[in-house]
Amino acid sequence: MQVTVDNPSLLKQLDEEYAVSPEAIAFYRENGYVKLKDVLSPEVLHYYGDIITGLVLKLNTLTKSMEERTTYERAFLQIMNLWREDKTAREFVFSRRLAKIAADLMGVDGVRLYHDQALYKEPSGGFTPWHADQFYWPLSSPKTVTVWIPLQDTPMEMGPLAFAEQSQGVEIGRNIEISDESERLLADELTKLNFNINDTPFELGEVSYHAGWTFHRAGPNTSGTPRKVMTMIYMDQDQTITKPLNSYQEADWTTWLESYPIGSKPESSLNPLLFVRE
Repeated sequence: MQVTVDNPSLLKQLDEEYAVSPEAIAFYRENGYVKLKDVLSPEVLHYYGDIITGLVLKLNTLTKSMEERTTYERAFLQIMNLWREDKTAREFVFSRRLAKIAADLMGVDGVRLYHDQALYKEPSGGFTPWHADQFYWPLSSPKTVTVWIPLQDTPMEMGPLAFAEQSQGVEIGRNIEISDESERLLADELTKLNFNINDTPFELGEVSYHAGWTFHRAGPNTSGTPRKVMTMIYMDQDQTITKPLNSYQEADWTTWLESYPIGSKPESSLNPLLFVRE
């Protein structure tokens, strides 16, 4: 897909390769996530962050007060598939640099986009309950990964993403949607099983990648400013669509996979290839 070059030097940075160390790849495959420093420059984050923030403000439909919202609604404003709304946002979402990191971590020859989403935790926004993303996805393989990109420094009071290390390999909680119940049950189980939790802050330019079955959560935003985050979900180019197992997967199959046939590759116009090894 052709993109418009608004700022050639910044777009060049989004295409340049980032050298993922063997140690980082090994850490990701063992623990189900990895945090990488200096992946994106402050200039890239400020420029594209302003575009993303503008789209969030324009497209957001959640106007209820915090007191009226559910736990999920208090966690963040969630705006999806910004790449279809704005050509400059598309430049960011289609970053070859970020997509290649995903392919390197998973050890695959190419990745497709599942969808993107902006996650903005407002001041006084609540915690994000423990959950695993792939509960929502009608996909056959665990070779999925989400990049979590803070658009500002993210200290503890803003609610950085926290990961239960090595939880991608356990079967607990794979039938639980994100909710107060998932927070209670998974917090208890993860404690019983003695999983190490990494809940450290994020520096500007630092991003994380976590596997689809890795359990993660985030604390509340007790600061006075929004915690602004952009994410993209990648899947192995050889992924296949499976029969939905719950109503959420039914909705995802229709919304993000264009109801492509079960057993086929997700090759619709909504799921472009973002990186393929030459």
